[in-house]
Amino acid sequence: MPSLGRLKRDGQAIAMVTAYDATFARLVDEAGVDIILVGDSMGMVMQGHPHTLEVTLEQVAYHCRCVRRAVQRAHLVADLPFMSYQVSPEQALVSAGRLIQEGGAEAVKLEGGARTVEAVRKIVSAGIPVMGHVGLTPQSVHEFGGFRVQARDQDAAERLRQDALALQDAGAYSLVLEGIPAALARQVSEALVIPTIGIGAGVGCDGQVLVMQDILGLNDQFRPRFVKRYAELAEVVRGAFAEFAREVRERRFPADEHSFTEAPARAVGESSGGYGPST
Repeated sequence: MPSLGRLKRDGQAIAMVTAYDATFARLVDEAGVDIILVGDSMGMVMQGHPHTLEVTLEQVAYHCRCVRRAVQRAHLVADLPFMSYQVSPEQALVSAGRLIQEGGAEAVKLEGGARTVEAVRKIVSAGIPVMGHVGLTPQSVHEFGGFRVQARDQDAAERLRQDALALQDAGAYSLVLEGIPAALARQVSEALVIPTIGIGAGVGCDGQVLVMQDILGLNDQFRPRFVKRYAELAEVVRGAFAEFAREVRERRFPADEHSFTEAPARAVGESSGGYGPST
């Protein structure tokens, strides 16, 4: 795929979607999405936690390996989870290296502005691309007092602008802008050479990212303003499971067409065939 910088220069918006397993990664990849993110959002949508803080580096690497096996064309980015990069730039480099070596990622993403600059420099100096992330950074949920829109006053907006510039200067090749006013996101996007990818940040960013489960409407109890559901699959999936359970209880599944016939007699040494459709 073209570099993200080239897409920005050409005015082509960038699409990024999260995925955590091979099945959905293949579908996302075949759909033509530009970037697949193995996000620490797995802590919420896969593990059932109220936040992302319990996700470990080993878990991200595992899910990244699953995704890597299915991806043929999309750019693959993996999140550095909480406390895998905050201790020191050296720790950040080791953690990033593991996601590249063990997970098969092509780049890593980390949260935070000026306080992460040295970590970004260290990782980039080793030849590992880094995607930054500012605004509503979910790993700072306790610091923010919950999942709240950020940078709404002038001082906070200026700090975010400076954070974005600092990350670009440190070598980040792109930047996620999350949960900030749309006008500010547009200003930051226009001020940066590197592309921005928004989530809850308006249409003025160079691209957009959403969590896969939100796009598909798999959690019908979660309806934040910034999400557009492109399908409503929760009821479809529930219905399929319910129908399966009903047919099993009524002994209507499996039917003859789902069952195997008795094998005919074979000559000595003849193969018994595979686990395929019955004949």
